[in-house]
Amino acid sequence: MNKTLLLILCDFLLLNLLALTRWEKAEPSRAVQAPVPELAANAVTKDQDLVEVMRQSLADESAQRQQLVEKLSTTDAALAAREQTLAAAQTEKNALAAEKNTLAVSLNTSQRTLADLSKKLSSATQEATLTKEQLAQLQRDLADKQSEAERQKQALATLEQKQADALKQIQGLTLAVVVSEQEKKSLRETADTLKVQVETERQEKAKVQETATQLAQGVGQLAEKSGELTKEIRDNRPINANVLFNEFLANRVTTNFSATRKGLLGPVNRTKEARTVLVTDGRQIYALLHVADTIFSYNEIGDNWEKFSIEFSHPPGYRSAAGTLQFLAHDPRIAVIPIDASQAAALGAKVYPLATEPFKFPEAVLVNGGGKGYGEVGFKLDASEPNFVRVDNRFFKRLFGDFAPSRGDLVFAKTGELLGIMVNSDYCALLKDFTPAKTIRTGDDVLGQQTGALLDGLGARVLALPPKLQ
Repeated sequence: MNKTLLLILCDFLLLNLLALTRWEKAEPSRAVQAPVPELAANAVTKDQDLVEVMRQSLADESAQRQQLVEKLSTTDAALAAREQTLAAAQTEKNALAAEKNTLAVSLNTSQRTLADLSKKLSSATQEATLTKEQLAQLQRDLADKQSEAERQKQALATLEQKQADALKQIQGLTLAVVVSEQEKKSLRETADTLKVQVETERQEKAKVQETATQLAQGVGQLAEKSGELTKEIRDNRPINANVLFNEFLANRVTTNFSATRKGLLGPVNRTKEARTVLVTDGRQIYALLHVADTIFSYNEIGDNWEKFSIEFSHPPGYRSAAGTLQFLAHDPRIAVIPIDASQAAALGAKVYPLATEPFKFPEAVLVNGGGKGYGEVGFKLDASEPNFVRVDNRFFKRLFGDFAPSRGDLVFAKTGELLGIMVNSDYCALLKDFTPAKTIRTGDDVLGQQTGALLDGLGARVLALPPKLQ
């Protein structure tokens, strides 16, 4: 029971006891006093004072109870909020545990893949050495065969000359048949001998022709192997960084973004122009961008956009629209715009393939996204992040321009293929495919796509990445 209420009840009982006690029996008789004046008779009695005190006490107690009820409600609400926060934290903990397991499995897979690639590289190196030795041996064999064919050709000419002489001799012997039977017999023997020689010569000629055919086939095979070897040498020869940068400048595509939404002071219109390159995974062609090159940002409050458009342009007057903007599952900061082959042809830009062997060379060429400069950089694998490589900025060799590696810069392999895109100043995301996580469609009515919530979700994914990748 409340202490205040207990004290009030005790006071009430004590006052009742004092009021109900007949004190006249215990005290001696007193002289009759004069009548109470009219004003005193109408004054408030002790019982009324007591009732008033009780009423005020009850009112105070009711107010205190109301405050206690309000505090209890506030405490219950705070407790419910803490329980929700605890449940969300537990869910996030479970998700992080699942992601940790997934990353552990991915790490084991990457280590096994690295070991297989090392074995394949060693085998390819041995095969390349053997192929060069075989080519030299084939060239020596071809020279020997050509010399032998030349000798056989001369022998064939000699035999043909002998055959012609023999035919003339046979004709002379035929005319001399009437001279003597002995001479006829001799001539027949000579003719038989010559026939045997002719047959032998024919067989030798057939062998020479067969040998010549085999030599021709050998020359054709040698030419095929020489072409394969030439292609292999070309694939393993690094392209000069100046050539790559000049090619990059010549093949950039102009992309214009435009969007509209409601704001506190009126409509908000936003436009942006970006220069990018075209890439392909062998099936679809895309324009590659960092999200910072678009009109969207993960640092803004998620307001829903009402209109959104993307347009490509190419001098002198070509313009075409794009239908979607996709954010990759690999990293939500990487955005791509799918385009068809006819658009790519009209833009007249080179379509870069993805690097099939990204680790063939220990260095790559980093090109500033705005075309300010380029340079050669070394990169290292990160066992904890198999889908990213760490760019070694300490040994960054700028060949042109004054700039430092930053987000949105493109990284090219020295074979001329696209290696990836920088997500921050230290890490490059290796591009292996273009699987989208979220997609925003262009149009004059995009409110239904809830772009604010979509961008907030992607921003949360970026914040969930390890600090070194943010």
